[in-house]
Amino acid sequence: MTNTTAGDNFDLKEEIRDYWSKRSETFDLAFGHRIAPGPEAEAWQKPIRDMLGLRPQRVLELACGTGEVTRLIHDLGHDVTALDFSEAMLAVAKRKHAGKDRLRFLLADAEQTMEPDATYDAIVCRHLVWTLTRPEEALREWFRILKPGGRILIYDGDWATPKPFGRLVARLIALIDFCVGADRNYDGALSDRHGRIMQALPFGHGLQAAELIPLLEKVGFGAIEVHSHEPIARAQRKGANLRNRLRTFVYRRFILTCSKP
Repeated sequence: MTNTTAGDNFDLKEEIRDYWSKRSETFDLAFGHRIAPGPEAEAWQKPIRDMLGLRPQRVLELACGTGEVTRLIHDLGHDVTALDFSEAMLAVAKRKHAGKDRLRFLLADAEQTMEPDATYDAIVCRHLVWTLTRPEEALREWFRILKPGGRILIYDGDWATPKPFGRLVARLIALIDFCVGADRNYDGALSDRHGRIMQALPFGHGLQAAELIPLLEKVGFGAIEVHSHEPIARAQRKGANLRNRLRTFVYRRFILTCSKP
């Protein structure tokens, strides 16, 4: 795991914030971020429904971005605090969800939320954990702000190392890019910058559930379960073009749930 000084960590944080702020301009056009209504939305929403149940909960969504997962949580009837440390991302989310009750937006750092102890029934985050600059400290923070019995739902994956078959698929995608032009919305013109950020992150080598579980146990979480991401991938392939269908085969993705005793 990469060691960083406080100054290095701050500089990396600012780099990450600036990167995602720039991505906010076109992020909803990117396959894998936008959640299409219908089967895909239902597939993303099912783990949330399964974890939270029918009774309204107080939920913190970390790194809410443009508010795609925010909608799925809110539509189930829960009180949602949607947190992001990019003002640009929050601005998009606020416009998307203007006028809704039971919804609060918070400009803050997911690794140091500044929220009170034992505030939330649940935490949900999508594609956040791999970006953490201090993973163990962040998990301790999440443990602190959860109520006893509170749960976490994590959607994430290994974005650094393609699956063996995924390497071939990636070559096919590159061939499509060569023939018809790159999909600039997938990672815009910032893919090199994305790669440099990944190299500086503790999980830049690729996050796997097996690596995350010991950290969760060390912090105090229990009832840790890993769930298949494949139902979401299957739903994403419905109605997608060939290039985007292929993208769902490249990387290992997972869903993880755990709870605070």
